[in-house]
Amino acid sequence: MATDLTSSTEPHPSWFTPKRLLVVFCVINMVNYIDRGAIASNGVNGSLRTCTESGVCSDGSGIQGDFDLSNFEDGVLSSAFMVGLLIASPIFASLAKSINPFRLIGVGLSVWTFAAAGCGISVDFWSITICRMLVGVGEASFISLAAPFIDDNAPAAQRTAWLGVFYMCIPTGVAVGYVYGGLVGDSLGWRFAFFGEAILMLPFAILGFTMKPLQMKGMSNDKKIQGSLNEDLTNNSSKEHYSYVAYASNQLSRFLLDMKDLLSERVYVVNVLGYIAYNFVIGAYSYWGPKAGYSIYQMNNADILFGGITIVGGIVGTLGGSIILDHMNSTIPNAFKLLSTATFFGGIFCFSAFCFSNLYFFMFFFLIGEILVFATQGPVNFVCLHTVKPSLRPLSMAMSTVSIHIFGDVPSSPLVGILQDNVDNWRTSALILTSVFFLSAGIWFIGIFLNSVDRYNEDSEHHVTTTERSDVLPLLTNKANDTTVASV
Repeated sequence: MATDLTSSTEPHPSWFTPKRLLVVFCVINMVNYIDRGAIASNGVNGSLRTCTESGVCSDGSGIQGDFDLSNFEDGVLSSAFMVGLLIASPIFASLAKSINPFRLIGVGLSVWTFAAAGCGISVDFWSITICRMLVGVGEASFISLAAPFIDDNAPAAQRTAWLGVFYMCIPTGVAVGYVYGGLVGDSLGWRFAFFGEAILMLPFAILGFTMKPLQMKGMSNDKKIQGSLNEDLTNNSSKEHYSYVAYASNQLSRFLLDMKDLLSERVYVVNVLGYIAYNFVIGAYSYWGPKAGYSIYQMNNADILFGGITIVGGIVGTLGGSIILDHMNSTIPNAFKLLSTATFFGGIFCFSAFCFSNLYFFMFFFLIGEILVFATQGPVNFVCLHTVKPSLRPLSMAMSTVSIHIFGDVPSSPLVGILQDNVDNWRTSALILTSVFFLSAGIWFIGIFLNSVDRYNEDSEHHVTTTERSDVLPLLTNKANDTTVASV
């Protein structure tokens, strides 16, 4: 009887099954990072106009050649989208408490699509820089909310593996972007590479608005959340001079309290500090790698070579590290053990690679190094998600993203550009950059000895109970959920 009553009142499940959700989010993440790889490729990024001592000059190519950018300006262009991402990430994470997170992703992907198209029609350095910032705004909604959605629905024994599959799209996307940018840029021109990205993302932006919205663990999606704009508007509908400033102030106070809670988690802070140092290197690798390889080893096909190494290293490393952590038992101390060990030995192999003058030795050692350093992707995000209570997970991902970019790859690309402008030796620049991996390994090693608690199942601030079940549904409806509801 209880089962029949439940089945008649239970809403129809979303089209998304957990696996479909994972696939869709992986494709979106892939397109995000194809954009990163494409703008770093020689086919899109190009090179400056050069002149010989005899006065014979060759035309520049790509963005750098068309807009006559110095290496520093070129590095700024790489980091410009981070500005939008850094500003928008905490905003989207905070709004997720009063607006359905799935719809927020739809808004962000729409901004991303139009901004990518804008890059293709840009006319100078400042116009493309502004469009790159807007690309970052669009990505912010997705990057802050996708991982909590996935972690909610992954099988308990495979959570890190599912996160690993998602984060595997980062190196794979960058690598595909190198190849994509090289092929499209050389054949059709760099502008068409951005037009192609916009077309690829458009269906997912539409999906964010047309599909049944999904729910997230720890986020109350009842239409009358305490302190939400909806409630305030209802309560103040008779007041002609309702103050939106009061609502903004309430949201800001809420954000500051959440930030205080987040920063009080020592394990989370140490994890992010190690991630910052790690991303300082990875960010500069992804942008300057093809150009450094072309200079050191005369790689005429640097885009494809670096793309191939990154795809293999990224897939094998990210999946391997995640699966290993699941087999070790997914705990926070075990995650730190894997993070510090993999990064330390990965740094040794990458550093050794740049010491060789032979291209094939370089490729072998660098590939092993990439496999090891990419083994961190699942574990580091596992720690970010499991050291905070459920209601803080979007903010934890947002602030992790903000931190690793603002202190990591945002400064690293232009700083490496300045370093190279001064030393004029890509091998020296690469060796100095790679040594930062050892700092990252040391910070994560400290995390092993910190007292840590997995807070994944801790009650959220909304204290969802069975009486609220009709208003606050699980993210996805599956057989396990149906069984639970029937028993209630």
